[in-house]
Amino acid sequence: MKTIGIIAYVIAIIGALNWLLVGLFSFDLVAFAFGTGSVLTRVIYSLVGVAGVWMIFHLLVYKPFVKMAH
Repeated sequence: MKTIGIIAYVIAIIGALNWLLVGLFSFDLVAFAFGTGSVLTRVIYSLVGVAGVWMIFHLLVYKPFVKMAH
């Protein structure tokens, strides 16, 4: 569980930095690097989304039960 959490945090941070670039400079680094609308770009965006969902799950569902057990 810990390894998946670390991977999710890293992917979410990378996604957040990409959105920071989009917000500040209108520059999408993922689309620039891999092509707008390419399969790899869509996979990267999907991984960022899955990482975000995992973090929400961990924060709202998993973590409260871990605290109760101790």
